[in-house]
Amino acid sequence: MFEEPINPATLPPQELEAVYAISRAVARAVNVDSALDEIIQLARPVFIFDNMVLYLQGGKESVEPAYARAIGRGRSHEAELAWGENTAVEALQSSQVVIRKEETDDFPADRTNLRYSLGLPLHSGGEMIGALVFIRFGGPPFMPDQIRLAEFIGAHVAQLFEHDQLVQRVASLEAERRLALLQDDFIATVSHELLSPLGFIKGYATTLLREDTTWDNGTRREFLSIIDEESDRLHELIDNLMDSSRLQAGTLRMSFQPLRLDTFLRDMILRARSRDEGIDIRLQMNTPGMQLSVDPTRLAQVFDNLLSNAVKYAPNAPILIASSLEPGWVHISVSDFGPGIAPEYLDQLFNRFFRVPTNAASVRGTGLGLFICRQIVRAHGGEITAESILGQGTTFHIRLPLNRSQ
Repeated sequence: MFEEPINPATLPPQELEAVYAISRAVARAVNVDSALDEIIQLARPVFIFDNMVLYLQGGKESVEPAYARAIGRGRSHEAELAWGENTAVEALQSSQVVIRKEETDDFPADRTNLRYSLGLPLHSGGEMIGALVFIRFGGPPFMPDQIRLAEFIGAHVAQLFEHDQLVQRVASLEAERRLALLQDDFIATVSHELLSPLGFIKGYATTLLREDTTWDNGTRREFLSIIDEESDRLHELIDNLMDSSRLQAGTLRMSFQPLRLDTFLRDMILRARSRDEGIDIRLQMNTPGMQLSVDPTRLAQVFDNLLSNAVKYAPNAPILIASSLEPGWVHISVSDFGPGIAPEYLDQLFNRFFRVPTNAASVRGTGLGLFICRQIVRAHGGEITAESILGQGTTFHIRLPLNRSQ
């Protein structure tokens, strides 16, 4: 096909301009179909055809149409875009340009039933990948100079696929690299978070077991309390890891049932106060008697996490929980009036294992809580977002559907 490559410098000015425009279209292509659409528009003024069909190789002797466009007289024959398949197969088998002339019983009464097809084998990376077929209804036949120009177009279509495969390969390699980094980060984070409570448990248990020292009851109780707290923390971490994996895989079961929102939110406040007596929480309800279909246990997990985060990251700052109605939704916000979060971190808050760098060293955490919150809220058909102003505080917005689809 390409024994004597076309020299663009020998082309007439209009064809030369089209040739370079096609080259640029291939170079900047981000989508094969849209690039082929552009190639047709660029080629049609200098190379007449009615149908263009791109076939990709299936089996050893089969082809599959991957792209087809009917223009000009071809528009009246759109239902017959499979025309040219035999030409494509022959071009693939022979690895040469194929020209076919076909007449139907209605010719010459209807000139459009005289069909000329030009088949060009396409090579990419030294392998045959398919064939490009141009069809003319009613003539004229393809002349040698037109065939040479068509070969150039075919070569650029093949380059388009090479470019697309390269882009896909680069994207695949980048995805693999990111996955490897995530796996490394996951192992490092989990190892650190597991070792931290285990270190406390092991250290204090070993200390209590020492036979060369005696401990008074107060010290023993203090050590045992630390062991108990770290065991709870380890249990919570494992639960969070399991929940995050199940939520990400969509395998965590939800048990939906009717729930009065005002009662639920008051219960959440009581639970928070039982954990921290000094917490300052206010409730602003604008949805009296509102009922929702939710999983109470999982939704409680969301609010427990948001309220405990507010206590950890905005200590001694007041907290406001508010609810209101929006068309089709109930809107619940949890606001603290603490130091706030820098804007560059807001988009990452709900990512698995992400922690705001300024807090990571001073406050213990896994970076799983908000990820789990988002997955649970989404499992309810809702959404959770965050907004924050440095020095003024952070607000989490939860929107749940009034009529959740089953």
